Amino acid sequence: MEQKKKRFNKGGRKPLSNPKVHRYSFNLDDVENAKFLSFFDRSGYAVKAHFIKNCIFGKSFKVVVRDKSKVDYYIQLTQFYSQFRKIANNYNQAVKELHSNFSEKKALALLYRLEQCTVELIKTNEMIVLLCKRFEQSYQREGIISADE
Repeated sequence: MEQKKKRFNKGGRKPLSNPKVHRYSFNLDDVENAKFLSFFDRSGYAVKAHFIKNCIFGKSFKVVVRDKSKVDYYIQLTQFYSQFRKIANNYNQAVKELHSNFSEKKALALLYRLEQCTVELIKTNEMIVLLCKRFEQSYQREGIISADE
């Protein structure tokens, strides 16, 4: 009777078909190291070895610089836009309530006051659009947003 040989699992990782066994080392002074770290931070890579390999073999990488003040501006602009939409919603509700709960004469008087506030809101909106265009132009001058996007 033949006995079946038991295979024992030795554990560990499975061997790679193409292991990376060649390693290189280089030394940098403080100035070179600071410059290297700034390039690495701006590159967006998580592993320094990947960054170095791509630099050596000429693969391109994209450096994106984020200006915190412009990010804050964008966040505030987004919040302001949401408030603007809420005002538009409240405006529609107010007009409906005026027509349903007040007499014609009283509703017209209140609508006139609402119209004056709307004119101010439109002027504010035009200023916001102008500021946004200036913001976008300053980004394009810095080369952050390309013209084809």
